Order: sequence, then structure tokens, then C-alpha cells
Amino acid sequence: MTDVSEMSFEQAMKELETVVNRLEQGDVALEDSIALYERGAALKARCEEKLKEAEEKVAKITLGADGAPTGTAPLDAG
Repeated sequence: MTDVSEMSFEQAMKELETVVNRLEQGDVALEDSIALYERGAALKARCEEKLKEAEEKVAKITLGADGAPTGTAPLDAG
């Protein structure tokens, strides 16, 4: 099983969908359900982390008069 901290957003999201589908089917043993839930929580956290990183990158981009990116700016620059 791939370490969640090494997954891309897309990988984590795909596996999270699989976990949710298995849990929704309801035919998983209790111990397996708990393990799946824990894995799902870790995958959700990874997706949130990767989204936050992407938002921060987008927030840093500044645009010039011609609409082209001119570089980056601090997140708190407004």
C-alpha cells in the first residue's frame, strides 16, 4: 500500500473514492471498516493539504499589465 504522504492529489482522491465506495457497500468486516475509515481520513487530509498548496501557489502569482505572470508575491501581499 502506498504511503499517503507520497501520493499526488489525484492518487489520493482516486483511492479515497474507492474507500468510500467499499464502506458504502456495507459488506466489510468491522475491523476492516475501521482500517478503511482510518485510511480514508488520512487520504482526505492529504487531499486537503495538496489543495492548500495549490491555492498558495495560485495566490502568489502576480499578473502584469499584459496579463502575463510577472513573478511571485508573498501570500500576505494584497
